[in-house]
Amino acid sequence: MDAVADAVVGLPDLGGHSSLRGQVADALRGALAGGKLTPGVVYSAPALANEFGISPTPVREAMIDLVRDGLFEAVRNRGFRVVPLSDRDLAELTEIRELVEVPAITRLAGNVPETVRPSLRILIEEAAAAAADGDLIRFLDADRRFHAGLLELTGNRMLVRTVLDLRARSRMYGLAAPAAASDLMASAEEHALLLNALVAGDAPRAQEIMMRHLEHMRRARD
Repeated sequence: MDAVADAVVGLPDLGGHSSLRGQVADALRGALAGGKLTPGVVYSAPALANEFGISPTPVREAMIDLVRDGLFEAVRNRGFRVVPLSDRDLAELTEIRELVEVPAITRLAGNVPETVRPSLRILIEEAAAAAADGDLIRFLDADRRFHAGLLELTGNRMLVRTVLDLRARSRMYGLAAPAAASDLMASAEEHALLLNALVAGDAPRAQEIMMRHLEHMRRARD
C-alpha cells in the first residue's frame, strides 16, 4: 500500500509565474528536484495547499499539469503519487535528448538573431543569480525558458514540445545539496558559453557544451 503524506516540510515558497497555478507547478518541480517530495508517496492537494497557504484548487490544477508531464500520477480519492524515475529511465531520456536536442541546438550556430540575444542574456543572468543563491525553483524556471527560447528559433513547434517534454520527464529527485549547488553553478556558466558559441557560429563548440550540459543530469544521480 502506498504511503500517504499529509504535509511536506520545507515546501518552497511560491514565485516566478504570474498565475498561481504556474507558481505552484514551479514550486512542486523544485520540491521534486530538491528531494522534498518522495517517489512513490501519495500527496493530497488539500495538504499541499495548506503548506502553501492557498486554496486546494490551483494546487490540484498544477498537479494535473504535472501528471501530463509524467511527474505525478493521479490516485483516485487519495491524491497524486510521485512517479519514480529509475537510473535506466534517466539514461534513456538523456540518450534521446542527445539524439534530438543537441543537433537541434547545434544547427543554430550562426543563426541566432541579434533581436533575441538580449532576452536570452537576461535569462542567463537570472539563472546565474538563482544558482548563486541556491534557489532551485528560480534556476529551473530560467533554465527552461532559456532552452525553450533557443529551441523556438528552430521554427519547429513539434520539436519544441518534444524536447520540453523530455526535459520535464528527466527531472532530478533528491539531489544532495553540495552536488546540486555545484551542478547549478556549472550549468549556469554553460548557458553563457553556449550562447557565445552559437553567436560566433562555432557549431563544434556548441555541441561540446550541450553534451556537457546534459552530463550534469547523469552525474546528479551518481
